[in-house]
Amino acid sequence: MSDVIQQQGNPQAPGSWPGGDGGGGNWPRYPRLYDAIPVSGPTAGGNTVLLTGYGLQGTTLVTFGGVPATIVAQDPNGNSVTVLAPAHAAGTVQVVATTPQGNSNPISYTYTFTPPTGPTVTALVPNTGSSAGGTAFAIVGSNLTGATVTFNGVAALGVSINAAGTVLTGTTPPGPVGNVPVMVTTPAGTTTVAGGFTYTAPPPVATSVSPSSGSTAGGTGFVITGSNLNGASVTFNGVAATGVSVNASGTALVGFTPAGALGNVPVVVTTPAGSATVPGGYTYTAPPLPVVTLLSPPSGSAAGGTAFVITGSNLNGASVTFNGVAATGVSVNPSGTALVGFTPAGPLGNVPVVVTTVAGSALVGGGYTYV
Repeated sequence: MSDVIQQQGNPQAPGSWPGGDGGGGNWPRYPRLYDAIPVSGPTAGGNTVLLTGYGLQGTTLVTFGGVPATIVAQDPNGNSVTVLAPAHAAGTVQVVATTPQGNSNPISYTYTFTPPTGPTVTALVPNTGSSAGGTAFAIVGSNLTGATVTFNGVAALGVSINAAGTVLTGTTPPGPVGNVPVMVTTPAGTTTVAGGFTYTAPPPVATSVSPSSGSTAGGTGFVITGSNLNGASVTFNGVAATGVSVNASGTALVGFTPAGALGNVPVVVTTPAGSATVPGGYTYTAPPLPVVTLLSPPSGSAAGGTAFVITGSNLNGASVTFNGVAATGVSVNPSGTALVGFTPAGPLGNVPVVVTTVAGSALVGGGYTYV
């Protein structure tokens, strides 16, 4: 096909190629464009467009509706130029190439508007964390650019998204214990993360036990202070404390020590969320010796059965003998200050009375006189 026929098949705009194309098979005096491949693209631009033509070598500028495109490649023979289309409003525009020889004829290119695609999420890692918040997380998916994230309706903190819009990172806000919905929102829409996020109770924190020591006999009242103590149990050297109770805020726990061996032992607080060891532990000490101040009455029938009261201190768990024979019906008040019972039978005269606890024994002054 001759240059003249080609020119007729691809008519140039009136006056765009003054002086003709040179004829005789020479290079055209002015560049010409044949086709844009593809002939349409998104309004956002950025897509690759191949422009075919003739005499395009040395192209310095390509415009789409007057907006410069990015030239990415040129055919050294001048038969094509590859560009990245610029952004433009929807509609058909004219594309023109410029070389050192001048401007080409215009060809048509159509911009089409494609609604942005909403976000998609394929994974949330991790999908559990403390109800106190602050858990670092990553959401993997697509179309995440410009996204915000909520956990149970509360915005995540420190949200950052990679340039490709495929990975979103941040930290969780505080939330209630249990599973909550996670929503990812962009200008194009909202998606719910499958499986949501499960908030777990934070592990217990134990800062102190008071008192830090007590009798090996156990029964010493104690207070453990800390946080997240709700639902806790407590062990002293592996043995459970009794009467354990926790305040509503989970900051204080009370109870009574179990019996234990002399020395320092670990104290461990355990909740469904984990365990914490109390700093310093607890030191078991020898229980105090019983102290007797009065036996009333100081005398009674040799036949026995006389009711008596012994007053003093540290009497908890005590037994009593009259002349080596155990009294009956012995009972001690909770404070360990009074012991009651009934005398056994005994010989006429004065006999020794001994009060015995796990800590030792005490002799009642003046004994007891059988009459």
